[in-house]
Amino acid sequence: MELLPSTQNLHQILTQDIPIIDVRAPIEFAQGSLPSAINLPLMSNEERAAVGTCYKQQGSQQAVSLGHKLVSGDTRTKRLNDWQTACRLFPNGYLCCARGGMRSHIVQEWLKDIGIEYPLIIGGYKALRKTTIESINQLVQREIILIGGCTGNGKTIMVRGRSDGIDLEGIARHRGSSFGRTLENQLSQATFENHLAIKMLKKSPQHTRWILEDEGKAIGANSIPENLRLQMAQAPLVIVDDPFDYRLERLKEEYFDRMTNDFLAAYGEEQGWLAYSEYLHHGLSAIRKRLGSQRATELIQLLDLALNEQKKGASTEVHFSWLTPLLKEYYDPMYNYQLSKKQERILFRGRYHEVITWLDNH
Repeated sequence: MELLPSTQNLHQILTQDIPIIDVRAPIEFAQGSLPSAINLPLMSNEERAAVGTCYKQQGSQQAVSLGHKLVSGDTRTKRLNDWQTACRLFPNGYLCCARGGMRSHIVQEWLKDIGIEYPLIIGGYKALRKTTIESINQLVQREIILIGGCTGNGKTIMVRGRSDGIDLEGIARHRGSSFGRTLENQLSQATFENHLAIKMLKKSPQHTRWILEDEGKAIGANSIPENLRLQMAQAPLVIVDDPFDYRLERLKEEYFDRMTNDFLAAYGEEQGWLAYSEYLHHGLSAIRKRLGSQRATELIQLLDLALNEQKKGASTEVHFSWLTPLLKEYYDPMYNYQLSKKQERILFRGRYHEVITWLDNH
């Protein structure tokens, strides 16, 4: 049972979250995968490397023989059981390897031997990856409006709340600043792009434009795809300009209240406090040179005092002692300087709810 992956079929697999049993080695899966895929490899990283070396030195036939030798006996039985379980859990899924070649065909045949007919994707991950790249390149040609504004103006919240919004930071698992990392590890670049493409494909039938947050070239370790970056570089902006107190309250909730809870929930009381403290210190250390050594030291001292007070039960507002000067002396001037180069692209400026109303009416 093989499905010829027409463009329509691949789009359907991607947009309907159809399960994919990916039999590539873990190292390949880590380099690039899809949201609906689970990794149940035919060969481990070490087995794959050995077979690859054999192929280069002795040719295809010897490499295949070595592969069958390495994946035999109890190892073969264990992996076959895992595939069998997955097939039963995901009866509408597909097998996938790198190019839809030998590995997925072998797994398909082994499953057939025990009475399970299961289709595979011709072209494999490479065909799916080609589709996601082409989709991004096509869909970014639609109208784009960027949401701009200084830190704390709720730009990400606004994008997430819109049906035509694409939350790049959410997909990247990073908030885009020196304090931007979350408790989730960032995805590989290819996986980030795959997730982005699928998000856009799912929303594309209902929308002819995209609302994005005004971002730099990268969000943490993930780079914005070049064609999207070029479109964003010339896209019009609407600017959120809320009072400073409103901004502080949003930052308090997101960076202090939520992150404290997340770290304590993930690591427990003692380790959670250490991890939370390290997270805040890392954020300041990352911009130490730009702040200047003396000013950075002063802010770190204020941070340590705030952490001590918070740990004793004080409100997270104690962090305003260092956050306020950080915003006024560093983040706001930096963003306003960047924005000064984009003045001709600004369509509207207003408070949070005024910007939402403007977007709804335009």
